[in-house]
This record gives sequence, structure tokens and C-alpha cells, in this order.
Amino acid sequence: MSTVFHMITGAPDPVAPFSHAVESDGWIFVTGQMPFTGRANDSAYPEGIEAQTRQVMANLETVLTGCGLGLPDVVSVRIYLLHFDRDYVAMNGVYASYFAPGRRPARTCIGVSGLARGALIEVDLVARRPAV
Repeated sequence: MSTVFHMITGAPDPVAPFSHAVESDGWIFVTGQMPFTGRANDSAYPEGIEAQTRQVMANLETVLTGCGLGLPDVVSVRIYLLHFDRDYVAMNGVYASYFAPGRRPARTCIGVSGLARGALIEVDLVARRPAV
């Protein structure tokens, strides 16, 4: 069993010393993505929780694609919200559109006291490479 440390071309630059994803034994652990609109980790965030959720999901899809995977391969998601009570319902409205009913990953959603550069949301996930 080897471990692969993925740095994905086109994904936002990390805000700290970590890989975009780490793969071990077919499991892919994708680092939490922020709602950066560009590659630089000082790129702007879009306004509002809906737009930031869409941008985070786009950034996660970029990392997954770089690993040869997609959202159907995701088995678990963790969501971190800066304003849990205010943004939970609106975030869920956007999030639900990314996964087919009956094929939604396990999920945890956590309210936090702060996120990098004042983001409203951060999302990390675990995917599994299909057996060949």
C-alpha cells in the first residue's frame, strides 16, 4: 500500500502547508476547500453563503477531477459554517443540488467560531476509488 500526496493543477493554492488530497488504499481524503474564486489563496470570496457554497463545491470538484474522481465517488462530507443558525438552510439548498437523492454521502455539519480569511464555509470530504 502506497500513499500519494496530490497537488492538483488548477485548484486553489493551500492556505497552509498541506496537500490538496492524500490517497491511501483507494481512499482519497480531500483537504477542506475555501470559496476562493481563483487559484491564489488571497483571491476574493463571492458574496453570501449560496455563492460561497457553489464556489467551495467547484473547488472540491477540481480536486476530485485531478484525482480522476467525481462527486459520485464521495462517501463522506464535513461542512464548517461560520454562521450556523443563519446559513444552514440556505447552504443545504445549494448543497443538495450536487448529489442525487438516494446517493448522498454521509455528512456532518459543524458551526465554528472562525474560518480562514473570514470565509462563511469550508468543506472537506472523503472519496473512494472504484474497484477495478
